[in-house]
Amino acid sequence: MKQKESLVLYPSPGIGHLVSMVELGRHILKYYPSFSITILITPPPFNPGSTAPYIKHISSTIPSIIFHNLPAVEIPPESFTSAHHEAVLFDVVLRNNHNVEQALLTISETSTIRALIIDMFCTPALDVGASLNIPTYYFFTSGAVFLSFFLYFPIIHSTTTESFRDLDSHFHFPGIPPVHARDFPKPSLDRADMAYQGFLNNAMRLPESKGILVNTFEALEPQPLKAISDGLCIPNGPTPPVYCIGPLITDRKGTNGAGGGNTSASIDCLTWLDTQPSRSVVFLCFGSLGLFSAEQLTEIAIGLEKSGQRFLWVVRNPPTEDKSWRNLAPPEPDLDALLPKGFLDRTKDRGLVVKQWASQVDVLNKESVGGFVSHCGWNSTLEAICAGVPMVAWPLYAEQRLNRLFLVEQVKLALPMDESEGGFVSAAVVEHRVKELMESEEGKAIRERTLAMRDAARAAMAEGGSSRVELARLAELWSQG
Repeated sequence: MKQKESLVLYPSPGIGHLVSMVELGRHILKYYPSFSITILITPPPFNPGSTAPYIKHISSTIPSIIFHNLPAVEIPPESFTSAHHEAVLFDVVLRNNHNVEQALLTISETSTIRALIIDMFCTPALDVGASLNIPTYYFFTSGAVFLSFFLYFPIIHSTTTESFRDLDSHFHFPGIPPVHARDFPKPSLDRADMAYQGFLNNAMRLPESKGILVNTFEALEPQPLKAISDGLCIPNGPTPPVYCIGPLITDRKGTNGAGGGNTSASIDCLTWLDTQPSRSVVFLCFGSLGLFSAEQLTEIAIGLEKSGQRFLWVVRNPPTEDKSWRNLAPPEPDLDALLPKGFLDRTKDRGLVVKQWASQVDVLNKESVGGFVSHCGWNSTLEAICAGVPMVAWPLYAEQRLNRLFLVEQVKLALPMDESEGGFVSAAVVEHRVKELMESEEGKAIRERTLAMRDAARAAMAEGGSSRVELARLAELWSQG
């Protein structure tokens, strides 16, 4: 009896990476249901919020996606001097290799593993794939702009002995606008930090893979994709094949409970949006790890009130006093204590504030939503593009400052939220940018470009479209073994 053909997907801990991998699995199964999909789940060493409700939801609706829980990895707290949770992730996945190997051996007893697909944090698993003779691919959950930056980073690293955080300079990466050092991802700023070493090591080893699946589409990022395919990002070695298979975004209604939010409140906000005029509401939401200080929340509230715009705002509690990587999920906010006195009453006829979480894809696809103030996470960026909603870019962490550079300067699908030296944004800036997006000629032009890109995204994912063709190439490779 012929064994099943299996694909094993290995995301790093946290809801953002897990959702991306699930969408990849869902997408593969939609067109190639003969494959079985197993997703390896690593218990996080910190608290980023529970993924259990999301996993339960997916298991009940897509039984052909199997979740394989790995044992917890013990992390000695005293071994960490980095403030970046990425450093912990790098260490966890390194210590996890034995668990991954055991899981692959177990899965191999009942099926033929055609490929191991890992995310960028799971680079140590390249060694496991090689030892078991399993072709190993990356699923790069950000876009080609960050991929160009990442692949070329070892070259930039070799040009200086200083930390990038100390340099007031722009750097040139193939296919993307010049990047100021302050816009580098935080783990790449300090050479002495454990996170930097993990970041650099991952960048150097990415070319060892059999290929890189990227959650993007050719019409969105032609310049960085050409630079990568021309070999400009890895001038001292071969570039693995790059497959643009996106945009992969969460199905509508697909993640209720994923953010650990109040589902009834999320439904209430969708009902509220149905009562608002077309393209009149600006939506503010900043991702699963996007937290603001109490002072910044006050400025946002004042700016929204003075703008006169209709708004839907997802508010999360400020960071806890313990800012370590072990506490990434603060408790539910007390809106009356956090927001200016009387704000909720004064704006109740044109605004709605939701605690913790809203079903973002559903919100963006509402007719009444006309703008999105976003942290520029790549999932959120693609969701906005696919809904045809223009953005104000307000990056907070990870590669989001690079995404802002791309959105504002290269494809002109967003306005920048101007920050002060310390990253603070005043009420006046919030007011100005929200009004500009919703009312100005520039805002109108951005909206039109976003709608055109929405149509290009649909074409890429349609039969015969560029992303469908790329997935077919991969499926053929995997089927041949």
